[in-house]
Amino acid sequence: MASTEPLPQTTDSNAPAPTESEPLLGRPGDATQRPDAPLFKNLFLGTAWLAQVGAILLLAILWSAVFTHPTLPLVSPHPLLQSLGVFTVLQAILILQPTHTPASKLAGQRAHALLHLLSFSLFAAGTTIIETNKQVHGLPHFHSPHAYLGTAAAALLLAQYAFGLTIWAAPRLYGGEARARALWKYHRAVGYAALVLLLATVAAAVETDYVRAELRLRLWAVLLAEGLIVVGVFPRVHLRKLGLRG
Repeated sequence: MASTEPLPQTTDSNAPAPTESEPLLGRPGDATQRPDAPLFKNLFLGTAWLAQVGAILLLAILWSAVFTHPTLPLVSPHPLLQSLGVFTVLQAILILQPTHTPASKLAGQRAHALLHLLSFSLFAAGTTIIETNKQVHGLPHFHSPHAYLGTAAAALLLAQYAFGLTIWAAPRLYGGEARARALWKYHRAVGYAALVLLLATVAAAVETDYVRAELRLRLWAVLLAEGLIVVGVFPRVHLRKLGLRG
């Protein structure tokens, strides 16, 4: 959910804040939103375009497999909704990642929160459908690594949603705004971990009985798409925002 990290001030309207302008890979400013740039450009800034290519490729792989095979009302919507949920989580990360001025942070936080509200709705719908299918047909709830990873991802995301929302909207729960702001780095770090866990869950789905028998996805293709997402997201990580640099 929305991050509440400190909002640094800058005296140069065209220059990124010096304390947050250096990404994990690249030069200072390579993945920092300029004050005059629209928020949507954050979705493609720096290496983010690679993440978008990977995300679209992953959707294309999954959706084409579903719609070129017989659809099942209590099964087919699950991969469609969950893949859209992963896509939405990625957009929530990318749109907030490069913000650094007070105005851009506020706009980014709002967009981040709305996108995560959408991702929560998609994940909840997809999970409800597949759990209903298991209940109707008497299938085991934990039958594969995909099921275990999916459960872990769901639990982590629920905690992450609640943590981010309360830091942002109810800082008094943490002893006031100053103490709440000090926790933002943990929220951001867990967000990156959640993304990796979601990608692992999608990859593990390739080995489930349904996908192997019906959709016949290629693991290498899924991993290629996910690799592009990782290569697009993580070079834009600002280590100072994670509290790893002074």
